[in-house]
Amino acid sequence: MEKIIGLIDAPFTPFYPNGDVNFEPIPAYAQMLRKNGLQGVFINGSSGEGYMLTPDERMRLAEAWVAAAPEGFKVIVHVGSCCVRESRRLAEHAQQIGAWGIGAMAPPFPKINRVEELVKYVEEIACGAPQLPFYYYHIPAFNGAYLPMVKFLEAVDGRVPNFAGIKYTFESMYEYNQCRLYKDGKFDMLHGQDETILPCLAMGGARGGIGGTTNYNGRELVGIIEAWKAGDIETAREKQNFSQEVINVICHFRGNIVGGKRIMKLIGLDLGPNRTPFHNVTDEEEVRLRKELEEIGFFSRCNRF
Repeated sequence: MEKIIGLIDAPFTPFYPNGDVNFEPIPAYAQMLRKNGLQGVFINGSSGEGYMLTPDERMRLAEAWVAAAPEGFKVIVHVGSCCVRESRRLAEHAQQIGAWGIGAMAPPFPKINRVEELVKYVEEIACGAPQLPFYYYHIPAFNGAYLPMVKFLEAVDGRVPNFAGIKYTFESMYEYNQCRLYKDGKFDMLHGQDETILPCLAMGGARGGIGGTTNYNGRELVGIIEAWKAGDIETAREKQNFSQEVINVICHFRGNIVGGKRIMKLIGLDLGPNRTPFHNVTDEEEVRLRKELEEIGFFSRCNRF
């Protein structure tokens, strides 16, 4: 099974002011991401407010991204849901429209407390798209599924034929590396935290990742990997530190889903508001957001159209 090399973006979902999905920006969005070095998208996940979309909206977004994807640009569809039958239907649809892969995080309800419960959840979804690689999206801060991922790999290994690996969005670089080492690297371990790409390159040999700040800071994050490959550790370190500065800014504005989405407007692609119950960035906050980004030199280093 092919392993992902490079960075995949977790895009925001564009909305009109009334909250309806706006499909119009997606072609330009896809081209911008490719231009700035991204290798694909993981749509309808946390950055895309996927759990706040209807199944029809999720399917139409998947169709729009597949249609807009440049040649060789991977479209991975997050199909996770509190209803496993709905997840399987979304998986089936992703395969039918020609998506590159699928993925799912553990549902926020009911809370999954055992590895076997998670394996059953993954198994039922993945069999809906047997021709596509399936990635488990490990983000326990969102769903409380603080389960040991090496034990999960051991349990899922050989049971789900199209299981490809994990999008690992958690703070334990030790566990990340142990998963990477499982059976000499059998599974694809996609790094999921933009703030620690360099440490995982150094310790864990990360080859691919999925990020949210790549939407607007992709040039710098791709640059970390390029500098590492070139043996330029000082440049890689500087770019990682700068990327953490960007994250420090968005943390002042309710994180990537809210603050990061408003940054897209500031760099030239207005993707509209967030859906309820997110508290959108106000006009006054936008002024402060721009000022904080200017103070760290963001606009000379951000993604370009």
